[in-house]
Amino acid sequence: MRLRVVDLETSGGDRSAEILEVGIVDVTPDGAGGWVAAAPVTKLFRPRGEISFHAMAVHHLTPEHFCEDDPHCDEYRLREMFLPTPADVMVAHSARFERGFIADTAHGGLPWICTVRAAKNVWPEAPGHSNQVLRYWRGLRLDPALADPAHRAGPDAWVTAHLLIDMLKVATVEQLLAWTNEKRRLDRIPFGKHRGQPWTAAPEDYLRWMAGQGDMDADVVAAARQELDRRVTALAGASDAG
Repeated sequence: MRLRVVDLETSGGDRSAEILEVGIVDVTPDGAGGWVAAAPVTKLFRPRGEISFHAMAVHHLTPEHFCEDDPHCDEYRLREMFLPTPADVMVAHSARFERGFIADTAHGGLPWICTVRAAKNVWPEAPGHSNQVLRYWRGLRLDPALADPAHRAGPDAWVTAHLLIDMLKVATVEQLLAWTNEKRRLDRIPFGKHRGQPWTAAPEDYLRWMAGQGDMDADVVAAARQELDRRVTALAGASDAG
C-alpha cells in the first residue's frame, strides 16, 4: 500500500487562488510491520495572477521565485506528478483545503485521509492539532534539512508524513479513513458573530443563511440544517399538542 501525503502552497486563501507549490511524500510499509517515508518531491508552479500579501507572509513565496519558463499548475501537471507511480490513498493535513484544489481526476479518484481529523481521534488530549504543534508535542526528531522551513510544501508534507507514521502505530489505515469521513459533531457555532453559542441560540435567519451557502464547510452547513429541522419538528409537535 502506498499512502501519498500532499501539501500545497497557494497564491491566496480562497478557491480562486492558484497552486504555487506542490509537495509529495509517499509513505509505504517498511517490511517490518511499520511504515517509512520516501524523500519529498516538490515542484513550483508560476501563477497567472498575483500572490496575495497574506499568502506571502505565510509561505514567503514571492514573484521573484518564479521564472518565465516555469509552468502554470493545472490538472495535467498534477497528473504528471501523481499518476506515474500510482498510490492507494491520498493524505493531507486538513485535507479539505487540498481537496479544494486537486480534482479527483488528477489522482484517479483515490480516497483521502485527513490527518487533522485523525489526530483529534488518536490524540484528543493534544494541546493543538496543527502540523507543527503535533510535531513538537509528539517529540518527532526530524532532519531540519527536510522538515524546515514550515509553510513550504515539501517540509510540511514531510512533517505530515511522520505524523501519519506515528498515528499508524495505534490505528489502521481503515480507521483513519473512517475518521476522515465522519461528520463532525459541532455543539457550538464555530465562527462569526454567534461564535461559541449553541445552535439553539442562533436566529433563524442566520441559520438559513448558513444552510444556503454552497462554499461553506459542509459540516457547518449540515449542523445549521439539522437545527432548522429540529425547530420545524418541535413546532409541529407543539401544534399537535395544542
